[in-house]
Amino acid sequence: MKLAASLLFSVLCLPLLAQAADGGKLFAEHCAQCHGPDRLGAMGPALLPGNLHRLKKNRAAAVIANGLPATQMPAFAGKLTAAQIDLLVETIYAPPAQTPVWGEAQVRASRVVYLPEAAQVKADVVKPVYSADPLNVFLVVEAGDHHVTVLDGDRLEPIKRFKSRFALHGGPKYSSDGRFVYFASRDGWISKFDMYRLEMVAEVRAGINTRNAAVSADDRYVMVGNYLPHTLVLLDAHDLSLVKIIDVEDDFDNSSRVSAVYTAPPRQSFIVALKDIKEVWEISYADDPEPVYNGLMHDYQLQEGLAETGPFPVRRIRLDDYLDDFFFDPDYRHLIGAARNARNGQVVNLLVGRKIAAIELSGMPHLGSGITWKYGDTRVLASPNLKEGEVTIIDMQTWKTLKKIKTRGPGFFMRSHENSRYAWVDVFVGPDRDLMHVIDKQTLEIVRTLQPAPGKTSGHIEFTRDGKKALLSIWEIDGEVIVYDADSLEEIKRLPMSKPVGKYNVYNKITRSEGTSH
Repeated sequence: MKLAASLLFSVLCLPLLAQAADGGKLFAEHCAQCHGPDRLGAMGPALLPGNLHRLKKNRAAAVIANGLPATQMPAFAGKLTAAQIDLLVETIYAPPAQTPVWGEAQVRASRVVYLPEAAQVKADVVKPVYSADPLNVFLVVEAGDHHVTVLDGDRLEPIKRFKSRFALHGGPKYSSDGRFVYFASRDGWISKFDMYRLEMVAEVRAGINTRNAAVSADDRYVMVGNYLPHTLVLLDAHDLSLVKIIDVEDDFDNSSRVSAVYTAPPRQSFIVALKDIKEVWEISYADDPEPVYNGLMHDYQLQEGLAETGPFPVRRIRLDDYLDDFFFDPDYRHLIGAARNARNGQVVNLLVGRKIAAIELSGMPHLGSGITWKYGDTRVLASPNLKEGEVTIIDMQTWKTLKKIKTRGPGFFMRSHENSRYAWVDVFVGPDRDLMHVIDKQTLEIVRTLQPAPGKTSGHIEFTRDGKKALLSIWEIDGEVIVYDADSLEEIKRLPMSKPVGKYNVYNKITRSEGTSH
């Protein structure tokens, strides 16, 4: 009887085992390169039940079939059958054989220090090993073969090219003097590079799937936001040693991926958006931070409720929607953010710790690429849109829409410079992705549409320190960086690069130029 039951069980399970094997084979062939062979993430995010719980299976099938706008996720409808796509969906929603763990022990064990003396020598003592202006140097992230090029912003010639970790993401972050730069890779590695010596200082793996990192204004800390595990990892900026791991959970033990983390210098804090919890966190890195009261109370001065004291307290700001990304107004009083498919953006006053306005941002605004500038007697913010062919212009005094500028398709990046009269926005998503619009910041009209490389994707503009030249990327394996005169819009030169996904000028980043990203 036992033998018969065992045989029957085996017969019933054989199709399931075969299905799992087929799903694994499909994943290895079509998905592993971007999402990792163990589904723990690489260039693409981790594909595990915990990461996918907000995404229904039918929606996941649609993403596999049709691709995902504004990402590197291709469409597989022409390569895979509907049955194969369904099999892939079941594969990625299945729990892994072992629960992935990346905690204190794993972080500490991963750290490697290559140049221990670098952190001990002040920038004003060490001289760069090159003759270029160190504040007008660019870092060009080349995703095609996972390298970074150090580019002289005056001569517009490469100084050094070095290998990076796989799939850098979130943009490099410089120390306040521009000497050091910190990279975050999708698979969790944080790398510290000496911009003067052109050598790697240290590396540590802070997570399995990482969103981005931020550097404190006092150059003491690096905060890393992870998709997997659901943690914030605080590192010592000097040698990348572990300071603290913060589990990202709400009051009801619901955990969340970190959507974005940036530093707010005037506030001496990190600001954190959460993918799966309707909150924004503020974490002070001041030596003696004020106590944080997260409960409901009439007056915290009467010591009602429980205060969180000590270093790195978490201040929770409740919201009525999730935030995927955000940016700040110039004085860091307000945070402006939105979820990917929200009907409106949210304006959060960081002083009072609450939402004060909703702004009209339909479609899929890309506020991580939002910029601001003076317009008449007010200041405006401008955001491209990943879903709709428009740039939205918002009055930052009234938070009302001034204008929607129609474009030839959805855009990903928008950039300008305080010394330039133009704002540039790409047409990154769709058939016209080889175009680049140039907008006059005072007339709010498109004055030129460039086609730098017909048939090839144009994206991401960055300016030289003085704003006189604009550098554009051709997002192809056999790509290039094209240099334009930022006033006449005439082409100056081309530099061959391997899919140059981003360019980051030292001066513009450390001075937080109004036309660049965080």
